[in-house]
Amino acid sequence: MYHDEHHHHEKIGWLRAGVLGANDGLLSTASLLAGIAAGQASHEQILLAGVAALVAGAFAMAAGEYVSVSSQADTQAADLETERRELEKNPGKELLELRGIYVARGLSEALAQQVATQLMEHDALAAHAHDELGMTKMAAARPAEAALASATAFACGALFPVLIAAFVPHGRVLPALYTASILLLVFLGAVAARAGGAPMVKGATRVVFWGVLSMVATTLIGHLLGQTGI
Repeated sequence: MYHDEHHHHEKIGWLRAGVLGANDGLLSTASLLAGIAAGQASHEQILLAGVAALVAGAFAMAAGEYVSVSSQADTQAADLETERRELEKNPGKELLELRGIYVARGLSEALAQQVATQLMEHDALAAHAHDELGMTKMAAARPAEAALASATAFACGALFPVLIAAFVPHGRVLPALYTASILLLVFLGAVAARAGGAPMVKGATRVVFWGVLSMVATTLIGHLLGQTGI
């Protein structure tokens, strides 16, 4: 009988990129606009800053994620090439190495020898990549996919502060930014915690704490600089 078992770690890859991107987009853009609004900027200046922050931030997230994951992909490729050469030069030594891994996991030496031999006969490089190097399909580096996901998530998060700057009356922009950002941070934190199997209240609380701290800091700076006319 097929056993349908759900594991939270299957979502870690996209969850990390999505939640971090959306949080960063929402928080960085809202904090920036809160500081500008507190500095007595005009409605047009606030909106311009928001649009610029959204576009620049999305491209920055895409570039950063692409470079980071590309480096990971290069490292994985180099490790696989090293392993491939070792398998060609010392197949016996690599068999012993793989057997030792299985013994360390609790198999008897005889069974470990049998498993290692069969796996190497089937696909030696795949066996070593998985069990020695820890490479899996789930952990495979995909730079373009990661870059697109991060940019899209950032833009989605940053869109809400920009919409507030565009449609909320000038005198209400600051309180609207705080209200909407806190509610959205609660939502993002709870969703991330739920998907990752963690307590929702704890996940939402820590996201909101750092979010409010960031917005208060930029609001104070904007207020102080606005008062001095800088």
